[in-house]
Amino acid sequence: MDAVSYTAQWMAAARAEESEREDALFTDPFARELAAPRGFELIERYAGGGLLPFISIRTRFLDDAIRDVLAGGEVRQVVLIAAGMDTRAFRLDWPDGVELYEVDHALLTAEKRRRLDALGAEPRVDRREVAADLTQEWLPALEAAGFDRDRPTLWVAEALTFFLTEEQAAGLLRLLASASAPGSHLAFDILGRALLRSPFSKRFLDTLAADGTPWIFGTDEPEEFLTANGWKTTDLREPGQPGAGEGRWPYDVQPRDRRGANRLWLIRAEVVKS
Repeated sequence: MDAVSYTAQWMAAARAEESEREDALFTDPFARELAAPRGFELIERYAGGGLLPFISIRTRFLDDAIRDVLAGGEVRQVVLIAAGMDTRAFRLDWPDGVELYEVDHALLTAEKRRRLDALGAEPRVDRREVAADLTQEWLPALEAAGFDRDRPTLWVAEALTFFLTEEQAAGLLRLLASASAPGSHLAFDILGRALLRSPFSKRFLDTLAADGTPWIFGTDEPEEFLTANGWKTTDLREPGQPGAGEGRWPYDVQPRDRRGANRLWLIRAEVVKS
């Protein structure tokens, strides 16, 4: 098992390339070093389909979601699920009193720490590593690191649901809702179901599957999916819309009522508590 997954490597490489643009949506000064050993090679392998602009747009959307939620002053604990080589702890400005939990498997967590230490990176927030297997019971490890389920939380799950079955994705949302105090938020992304069957995406999807990281789950009814699993959608956007990379997405945004369109959903939600 590689310490750093293919997904973590090529997402870091994509963030590095975005950071070097004159019109960059964000700047990640650590991404190039964190993309080793194969991140830039994987960008070439997975080329096409709008993947690079989507990663950039999604990163900025989630950055903005974090800023907006924390600006309200009520949420002071943030959990990055399957954090990978994410460096938000080091590159964003954080309000005082925030605790940031980064959950991922132990090998990646240790390798990320080693690389960031070598770069002299210093977190700008109370950053807490949580080494846990997300396929097993992981909330106890999160709580052992200081997480308090009685305080409002912002959960961030970037590029995670793609790799789950529908049952697993639904279970994840229900798990997060069960551990969320009133006033908790969720920011994440979901594929559209049609994209998984599209000839436009076939080569890319086949390559992912050949590398052992297939995209599995998508839905064309994201609001209904969230409602069924304990969350109320508060912001739903597609790449290219205002607030979601307008002017940077290379494709036309399709009307919502057009059936069968390829879609990528960027979502913010609030927990529903009875």
